[in-house]
Formats: sequence, structure tokens, C-alpha cells
Amino acid sequence: MFSKACEYGIRASIFIATKSSKGIRVGIKDVAKEIDSPEPFTAKIMQILTKNGIIESSKGVGGGFEVSDNAVKSIKLIQIVDAIDGDTIYKGCGIGLKECSETKPCPVHKEFKKVRELLLEMLTNTTLEQLASGVKTGDFFLRINDRE
Repeated sequence: MFSKACEYGIRASIFIATKSSKGIRVGIKDVAKEIDSPEPFTAKIMQILTKNGIIESSKGVGGGFEVSDNAVKSIKLIQIVDAIDGDTIYKGCGIGLKECSETKPCPVHKEFKKVRELLLEMLTNTTLEQLASGVKTGDFFLRINDRE
């Protein structure tokens, strides 16, 4: 459903938010390892997230990526998705037609419209804090085969 970059961006944001809540900044190597993504690809994703004000970056000794307490409470999942994938996932055609509308619907238009609406609602109402707190409590997992 999401692009690979978007999946990694969501995972990275959640990971960084969990570490930031403990006052820990994380480097690109740690992020790439945690989200199981190639480091150069992760770096590009982090640039996008930083440019869009989702993640903060500081250079030098003690630097790394973090999310402020205020930001983690206000950042919605839709902001991460929009920054990386844009809005086509919840506005585009279910089978990828360039033209699909209420007046000229594709074969899956009616049913996919319901899915898009539910997805948009979830993305709009879910905060980074909700996702990160679920990981911290053990209700959610970023890595299924966690060997650490």
C-alpha cells in the first residue's frame, strides 16, 4: 500500500520518537539497522523527514536524530505519508487509472472509495506519540525477530 520509502519513514519516525522520549538521539547507522533498511536509502528518507519538520537533526558530537516532546504529540501519520508518498494513496484510483471519478468510475471505484476514506481517517487521527508509546509498552513491535 505504501511505498518502501514510506514504510521505512514511518518505522524510522516511530523508532526515533521512542528513543527521543528517553532523551536519546540516534545516528543514521542505528536508524538503518533498526528499520532494516540500507544506510544510503535511510539517509535519503531522513533528509525528507527532516526537511518536512517531522524529525530534527543535529550534527557533531552528541548529534543525531530526535523528535521533540511537543512534535511527537502533534505529528500525525498523514504528515509522514504526505512527505514521502504524497496524497495519491488516499486520492488515487484503486487500479491506477489516470482518470477515475464519481462520473467515470473504474470497476473498483465504489469499494475502494470506502477503503480510502478509512485510510485517510486513520492517517489523520493517529499521532506519532500513539505509535511510539505502543512500541514502548510492548503492545506494538517494529521488529518481529528482535535478536537484541
